[in-house]
Amino acid sequence: MSANGAITVNGRRYASPTQPTVVICVDGCEPDYIAQAVASGWMPQLKRVLSDGTALLADCVIPSFTNPNNLSIVTGVPPSVHGICGNTLFDVEANAEVMMNDPKWLRAPTILAALADTGRSIAVVTAKDKLRRLLGHKLRGICFSAEKADHVTLAENGINDVVPLVGMPVPDVYSAELSEFVLAAGVKLIKTQRPDVLYLSTTDYVQHKYAPGEQHANRFYAMFDRYLGELDALGAVFVVTADHGMNAKTRLDATPNVIYLQDLLDGWIGAERSRVILPITDPYVVHHGALGSFATIYLSADSVAGVIGQLRAQMGIELVLPRAEAAQRFELPPDRIGDIVVVSERSVVLGTSASRHDLSQLELPLRSHGGVSEQRVPLIINRRIEGLDVNRRWRNFDAFDLALNFAQ
Repeated sequence: MSANGAITVNGRRYASPTQPTVVICVDGCEPDYIAQAVASGWMPQLKRVLSDGTALLADCVIPSFTNPNNLSIVTGVPPSVHGICGNTLFDVEANAEVMMNDPKWLRAPTILAALADTGRSIAVVTAKDKLRRLLGHKLRGICFSAEKADHVTLAENGINDVVPLVGMPVPDVYSAELSEFVLAAGVKLIKTQRPDVLYLSTTDYVQHKYAPGEQHANRFYAMFDRYLGELDALGAVFVVTADHGMNAKTRLDATPNVIYLQDLLDGWIGAERSRVILPITDPYVVHHGALGSFATIYLSADSVAGVIGQLRAQMGIELVLPRAEAAQRFELPPDRIGDIVVVSERSVVLGTSASRHDLSQLELPLRSHGGVSEQRVPLIINRRIEGLDVNRRWRNFDAFDLALNFAQ
């Protein structure tokens, strides 16, 4: 830490906050959700911020999934540095697919923990508990999930009695209210604890179900707008960004538009000679049926070139890259991805085998993410920052840089 309180984390310098600072990751926030809600009059607070503050578009990291991007935001660097390259990965040593929820997979410190180590008060609220341990790794502060808010303890979460504090019952994990609980908790923490830095991460339940401009989507963003207004009135600097966008992944008849990679590979090179990994996979498959637009494939070296050629010839495939090229292009750790990386087009998702995906729980036409088509996200600050290069490639993991180094 420097004499003026600045810190350096993962090669980037961050000034010490001089006022409460809130970074909000709105899960699945395709920029058009905001545009449609603002245009229809649902977000008056954010409309003012877009006029008087700073509004940028940024790129998230690929794969455009929750875990890699939340960890990029709180570390300030891409997965090639912090190591979290999906919600799930294939553990080669264990010969098993594992969830990347354990901090043992994290290779870099977080900005949050580093600030806390200087004596700053830090709070983290995430919707789903799958992120809590990663976001709270080595953090001396408050860290809890809305999903498990009724199980918090001072020893584990740095706080007691969250449910009475927030004044809402613990919502169902498949609900818009789970995100509202996160935002309501954030406002209550600013009012009662006034942390120096607060990180809020919502869930994309609404975005998986409803397109930009639909009534349920607009109502969600109107709710979000009210909490932004409260944070602004409390004097907080806030940055709004997202972990990824969202698109419809359907055929003309509204059925899921899926390429089942494992079925293709089994037909081309034989059964049990390859393994398809879908890094979107998490415990919350009702959202997406474990179908996203990014996949990685493990197979023998002598099959790689031929399979790449066959995949590139498939309708609906946008990119097929060998490991080294994919790691370089998408800033991924090469030891944690397969021999081949596959990215599908905007309206297409990738599956393993048709028999392994239960799509019966999808209540509405499939909407999902994971590809380059979901990379563009908002990056909005409620302070005017002069002199920023709007043509530079901004990233969602520039959020803390903007919040702490420019918006104070």
